[in-house]
Amino acid sequence: MTRVLIAAIETGGSKILCRVTEADDARNPADGAPPNQRFATTTPQAAMADLVGAIQGQMAPGDQLTAIGLASFGPLIVDPASPDCGLMLSTPKPHWSGFNLSKSLAERLQAPVVLETDVAAAAIAEQAMGAARGLDAVAYVTVGTGIGGGLVVEGRTLKGALHPEIGHLRIKRREGDTIPSTCPFHDDCAEGLTAGPALGRRLADGETLRDRADIRALAADYLGQLCASLALAWSPRCIVLGGGVMSTPGLLAEVALALTRNLGDYGAAIIPGPNYLRPPALEHSGLEGALILARRQTSTR
Repeated sequence: MTRVLIAAIETGGSKILCRVTEADDARNPADGAPPNQRFATTTPQAAMADLVGAIQGQMAPGDQLTAIGLASFGPLIVDPASPDCGLMLSTPKPHWSGFNLSKSLAERLQAPVVLETDVAAAAIAEQAMGAARGLDAVAYVTVGTGIGGGLVVEGRTLKGALHPEIGHLRIKRREGDTIPSTCPFHDDCAEGLTAGPALGRRLADGETLRDRADIRALAADYLGQLCASLALAWSPRCIVLGGGVMSTPGLLAEVALALTRNLGDYGAAIIPGPNYLRPPALEHSGLEGALILARRQTSTR
């Protein structure tokens, strides 16, 4: 029997996730859907071989692959009207600058690829079925190897000349904080001061944020500044904070306090309640968002 299939892909700094499923199957792997396949993020050529093999390996004769949802790390061109849509711009990940994974997958697999950044796809999923379900305007921020963010309003993501690059918003350093930024472009942006590698510079070998209340407080202050900027600029109903750094116990609550301090009395005008900052509800938000994109594409065919 011919099956109508979709594929979802999430690419990250260290790993790539992929799932192939029937277009009308909304189950997740825990409920019996096909499992996620995972690969290390190495070179674009290796990624192509892994992904094409994984997707074709799930297809039987006669199956039809109708859409691929791709949630990608950036920076990259996400304007669907651009002839360079999908092109990776300057990135510290070796060999990826100038590569177009979206176009390469479409050509190899003969299926349309719907592209969003990984964080924008995560925002779509958390709004549709996760921590922000039922809210019309939702921001998603990931704090891990880098810092990225996306805004989704009623299912549509914010994009223009580029996608949002909130990790490069400037942060006011605390007095006495002279640790060099890890960002090659800015000495005082959120990513350069507070992403995983930046925090690693502040910790001794074997230490974690859990061990150092002083560094955790510094990180919370800087992330609170970042969230205050997003609250003022985007006015989302909530901000979902994910990524490896945010898995540190107690950090989310500390960031919430820092957000309140940074907004001052004006916070009451734009923060609707105590649960404004919240953790993701989905294990793989970006991948789930990619599945949503692929289903949308299939439904319009």
